[in-house]
Amino acid sequence: MDKRPATTIDEYLAVVPEPGRTTLENMRATIRAAAPAASEVISYGMPAFKYRGRGLVAIAAFKKHCSLFPMSGAVIEKFKVELEGFHTSKGTLQFPLDKPLSASLVKKIVRARMVEIDAKNES
Repeated sequence: MDKRPATTIDEYLAVVPEPGRTTLENMRATIRAAAPAASEVISYGMPAFKYRGRGLVAIAAFKKHCSLFPMSGAVIEKFKVELEGFHTSKGTLQFPLDKPLSASLVKKIVRARMVEIDAKNES
């Protein structure tokens, strides 16, 4: 069996078991809707999105959870009230495979991250 690491998000998702695959597919669509100018990449072996040359967010599936990586502790802090009940750390939001973050929350996180990137690119 071929064990090469994924080079595209489609390759990554193809080997993720359900329900994680559907959860990540839905998150991918939500991120793309919130940030249509973002490009898709694989970064550190995970599906990631770049905006204006900088890391926007990444997503990943693990054995017992999925994660959204906003690539910003400030963004996680900004939404800490809305993220109560989810496991968070400085750089990741973890949630059960079958209980994803709401699309509206993902969009808010992506948009907040875009504002950060825009501010950094203008300074």
